[in-house]
Amino acid sequence: MVKVKARVCEFGYTGHQVTRAAFNSGKVNIVATNDLFVNLNYMVYMFQYDSTHSKFHSIVKAENGKLAISGNPITIFQE
Repeated sequence: MVKVKARVCEFGYTGHQVTRAAFNSGKVNIVATNDLFVNLNYMVYMFQYDSTHSKFHSIVKAENGKLAISGNPITIFQE
């Protein structure tokens, strides 16, 4: 199955929920996100420990300036 490649505009509450849904579905590959106000380390924390939808049960980390979720790198733009 070919995954659809997508980017998320802003990584606030809605953006990280869309990203979580994409990873849980297995049908969408998030390749980039743009957020002017949220830094990479907070993106990692916010994605890993969501207070509403519980902890994400996979590896989430900052790696080489990218957000890596389950080994899938997501390019971060802050423009």
